[in-house]
Amino acid sequence: MALNFNQYATEGNTFLKAYTKEMDFGDNREKAGRILSSVLHALRDIISTEESLQFIAQLPMFLKAVYVNGWRINKKRPRVKRMADFIDLVRHHDGAAAVNDFEYSDEVAETYINATFTYLGKYVSPGEMQDIRDGLPKDLKRMIYSTIRY
Repeated sequence: MALNFNQYATEGNTFLKAYTKEMDFGDNREKAGRILSSVLHALRDIISTEESLQFIAQLPMFLKAVYVNGWRINKKRPRVKRMADFIDLVRHHDGAAAVNDFEYSDEVAETYINATFTYLGKYVSPGEMQDIRDGLPKDLKRMIYSTIRY
């Protein structure tokens, strides 16, 4: 298999442009990229390694790269039981930019999280999204519920 980095870059830029538009961020692809990365990294922190591998198997190469960037598989998973805990984890992964990216609002953060999972549903099968959802604590299931289409 030949690696076509130009194709991956083109696909990644096309995705990020569409995701930015979907999130209603104007032309602010940097913000969109930070939020996407933060949500993916928070997800990988709370689901099992096996589930992560099944999830990323369905992602295009550029999203796989975002997901695994900085991943330490043996890292202890944080205890995240409530949506507020997940939002805090997403903000943690966003770093100093979180203050501006999420507008000091849990409601805005939750909207961005839900929209991100809905958008990822274009790449990940409903069955895989259901598997992830099934493994989440009760309060977090709603962030993936809207992405499952029957």
